[in-house]
Amino acid sequence: MITPPEMTHKPVMEIADDRHNESYMALVWRRLKRSLTGMIGLVLVVMLLVMSVFAPFFAPVDPKFTDTGFAAPDGIHFTDKDGNFTIRPRIYPLVEGVDLDPVTFQPLMGPDYENPVELGFFVKGFAYPVLGLFTLDRHFFGALDGRPVHFLGTDKFGRDVLSRIFYGSRVSLMIALTVVFFVTLIGTTVGMVSGYLGGAFDTWMQRFVELILAFPQLPLYLALTSLIPVTAPTNVFLAFVIVVLSGLGWAQLSREVRGKTLALARIDYVKAAQAIGAGDRRIVFQHIFPNVMSHVIVAVTLTIPNVVLLESFLGFLGFAVKPPLISWGLMLQDTSNYSVIGSYPWILAPVGFVLITVFAFNAMGDGLRDAIDPY
Repeated sequence: MITPPEMTHKPVMEIADDRHNESYMALVWRRLKRSLTGMIGLVLVVMLLVMSVFAPFFAPVDPKFTDTGFAAPDGIHFTDKDGNFTIRPRIYPLVEGVDLDPVTFQPLMGPDYENPVELGFFVKGFAYPVLGLFTLDRHFFGALDGRPVHFLGTDKFGRDVLSRIFYGSRVSLMIALTVVFFVTLIGTTVGMVSGYLGGAFDTWMQRFVELILAFPQLPLYLALTSLIPVTAPTNVFLAFVIVVLSGLGWAQLSREVRGKTLALARIDYVKAAQAIGAGDRRIVFQHIFPNVMSHVIVAVTLTIPNVVLLESFLGFLGFAVKPPLISWGLMLQDTSNYSVIGSYPWILAPVGFVLITVFAFNAMGDGLRDAIDPY
């Protein structure tokens, strides 16, 4: 009797167990890891969120500290005055020299090679509160002797641009995330309920959605935000901007979710839930909502950069946040003059962070769209 050779493959039950252990989120994560742009976007988004949450730690200078107005960025050097390589980076501060400008007869500024400012990580600086519990004075990068260092220069009031960018990310991203939260909550709920119930409710609701979509958004934004008096408190102004952006932004998502719901409402498991007597609320939020969630997640990641761009534009025009708050759009008000941009180009630094934020969320949204799509 000839014995069959040993099986070299896994038994069917073991293969089934391996597949059973992989949840839906694990499958989405595995697909997302295959997308290079999606992973780059995810890493950048995490870095932006960490930067905004721990802005005081990353800010090298107190954003309210004033120094020389429109000071150029401090260059980082790895060589000493003789050109020899140094392990520790340093900055040579600018001092007035003995030579005069032939046109203005003002003393020319030059690097002070005799008194370099050495840089390092986790240095001491200005104190800042942490969660309202205690204060710290350690910062991620800066001068070892605690002197202010301007890696991206200063604005017209002498305030450090890089530190203000870190603090401004808090307001800009907070506005974007808050607006997207309300847009998602209202748009998803209205879209699912309208698409599932249908009938007269759906007809009148869609006419209202079309009315909102018919408004030219930018002029309406400017008109509504201009209703707030200039003397209003900063929190009131910020809350009104969030309400305006949320109230005009949910309609498009509602229309998209309604289209998904119209198709899902005819699927067999929804008909079966109706046949056994399940309520409309249970069907909408336990059967339809999980199936439209993938589209909502992608829509959220693609809406956040749009809100960041809109807030930056409104802040540039002076219709978003007001001082003493800091946002990327508010910082860009200094760039309204071409002569200022030509003479002090480093004040355009917030534009780079806006572009990075838009790219990060768009790239992550594209990766999630491919990873969540079951087809």
